[in-house]
Amino acid sequence: MSINNRTLLTYLNKLLKPETLQDFCPNGLQVEGKTTVGKIICGVTASQALIDQAIEQKADAIFVHHGYFWKGEDPCVQGMKKRRLATLLAHDINLYAYHLPLDVHPQWGNNVQLAKQLGIEVLGALQVPSAPEGIVMHGRFETGIEPQALSKRLEHRLAKVPLLEQVNNQLIHTVAWCTGGGQGYITAAAEQGVDAFITGEVSEQTIHSAREMNIHFYAAGHHATERYGARAIGEHLAETFDVDVTFIDIANPA
Repeated sequence: MSINNRTLLTYLNKLLKPETLQDFCPNGLQVEGKTTVGKIICGVTASQALIDQAIEQKADAIFVHHGYFWKGEDPCVQGMKKRRLATLLAHDINLYAYHLPLDVHPQWGNNVQLAKQLGIEVLGALQVPSAPEGIVMHGRFETGIEPQALSKRLEHRLAKVPLLEQVNNQLIHTVAWCTGGGQGYITAAAEQGVDAFITGEVSEQTIHSAREMNIHFYAAGHHATERYGARAIGEHLAETFDVDVTFIDIANPA
């Protein structure tokens, strides 16, 4: 089966509602390719390696979380950017990219999908002033979990050893999280009495915040925490439109 590329775009926009968010990049169809889409490759980032895999598998479209044309980047089409775009255009491959809309989606989003991986009962969005609704979530574990045990669970489920700043020996009952580069939201989580905060990246000051605000902190990898939204969307598209969808994980230690 196949679908028109514009029909697919309309569906994705209706599903992910990019118009409701102020983002750092354009969301939607970033590079137009074939009119008809029968094979879709999903991944985290539209790297050259993912594009090459899409070509090898004769894909008509790529769906990613991290696409192109970020605010503040050099707009000139040179070097790496030129090679990526030239490859997509030469092979007539559509590139669909959704950044914050994929993070916050209540069913297929990165945050909700990470919770499923870790066995967290989602209680809803953490209220953070000036942050998009759903960019930080909070929830709880059915039974308390030791800080080191949660670290092992992250390692097992995400295939990456997380950085852990353990601030006490008490069991973790409540947790907040933001996939990717959400370390700055640790303060809001601590102020709302959460036991632990999980994200992808760490900054130097984050460790001091964890220690001084008495909240366990886990940095489990930007890529590792954001694998699951694109994969979930791909599975949904395959079921909805009966198209061939493959998720490809291009390894990234960051």
